[in-house]
Amino acid sequence: MLAVLDRQQRLLKTQLSLTSLLGALLDPLVIVLTLLACEAGYREAFDAPYIVLVLIVFSLTFPGVTRFHDAPGKLVRDVLLYWLALAAILLFFGYASGYLRVFPQPVILTWLAATPIALVAAHLAARAALPRVMSMQGNLRTAVIAGTTEHGIRLGREIRRDPFLGTRLVGFFDDRDKARLGELPAGSGLLGNLRELAAFVKENRIDLIYVTLPMATQPRILALLDDLRDTTASIYFVPDLFVTDLIQGRISNINGMPVVAVCETPFTGMDGVIKRVSDVVLSLLILALISPLMVAIAIGVKKSSPGPVLFKQRRYGADGKQILVYKFRSMTVCEDGERIVQATRNDQRVTRLGAFLRKSSLDELPQFINVLQGRMSIVGPRPHAVAHNELYRKLVNGYMVRHKVKPGITGWAQVNGYRGETDTVDKMQKRIEHDLDYLRNWSLGMDLWIILKTIGVVLKDRHAY
Repeated sequence: MLAVLDRQQRLLKTQLSLTSLLGALLDPLVIVLTLLACEAGYREAFDAPYIVLVLIVFSLTFPGVTRFHDAPGKLVRDVLLYWLALAAILLFFGYASGYLRVFPQPVILTWLAATPIALVAAHLAARAALPRVMSMQGNLRTAVIAGTTEHGIRLGREIRRDPFLGTRLVGFFDDRDKARLGELPAGSGLLGNLRELAAFVKENRIDLIYVTLPMATQPRILALLDDLRDTTASIYFVPDLFVTDLIQGRISNINGMPVVAVCETPFTGMDGVIKRVSDVVLSLLILALISPLMVAIAIGVKKSSPGPVLFKQRRYGADGKQILVYKFRSMTVCEDGERIVQATRNDQRVTRLGAFLRKSSLDELPQFINVLQGRMSIVGPRPHAVAHNELYRKLVNGYMVRHKVKPGITGWAQVNGYRGETDTVDKMQKRIEHDLDYLRNWSLGMDLWIILKTIGVVLKDRHAY
């Protein structure tokens, strides 16, 4: 009997780690194996230089990124951006150190071209095979949910639709009768009341219990947990707090005391360092490339109309602190007061040169200086004039949450069609929704994708004037 229980525990631990282990190893192994295949294809000897390159590549790519839930289009996009960034790093240091000349050029070129194809194929194959592996007999966890609340039913649907969890939902327990319950997920009915839960768990060897009762019912929750002390099931409490629209919601602790983040910036710890380093490096590179263009624009602005070359306007930065944002002056006025009128189509205040600058977004180029100063990021929510902030913070729910991060030269809203004038509250609402979506889902790959999309938006956009 003890041997059977020990085997079940080992199987459970194996299943729990299978998805994360495969996610961690898939990218490094595919990249290394593709390199070895290219080396073998060109009949190169697997000697010291290749061993060193394999070790470097593996150390840079481990652990890999789990992409099993991504849509095919997003998978291809993320893999391409991931490989372009990694290949650029390897080529730069390989060229700078002279190590790149050790390898035959055809081998490296073939490897660079074949790897993204191999990565996409490997992720698609793993996505198809993993659910079958996880559903093998003895390798599937069983779960029940205590509480047919809104978020309990939602959790049940998520468990049933996600094969990579390796979890089979048996059903629900609740003290209310069926007539008062919401629509339960197909195949997961009401199994009994809460008093019957502990006995059911013991008799049916249930692995997981999710408690989704409202936090207001604390006595019932404590009584239920007390009943479940005599079981070996893992118990998770899913508070209705998580039904709210969390920004970077996560659980942390302060000296062992658990705390829940409800609204937090994505740029904490190492992510903040990565964001800042990428901003500085890209800004220096871009400013070096565009400095002749900026000088030419400055001369044109000075000659086109009276006034300063740069327009400085107060905006809200990170944490709602006011900052000065630079732009090439595109109007005959420099408004920065309590009331500011947004530029509209055929606005008489816009100069002829200014119209071109605004249309092409060249008026935003001085903001790369703001990025170096630490006031802005290359990618982030676009900064609005202080007067507009004071207006819309009262009209749009969650408006000020966008100021948890530094404003950006370009952003997720701008590459999704919400660029230029926001003449209605609905348009501003949509812009804010995209800004908050960026805060929830930020990654370095997402930043690179937004930068690439910005180029296309600027070339064909009709909303900026």
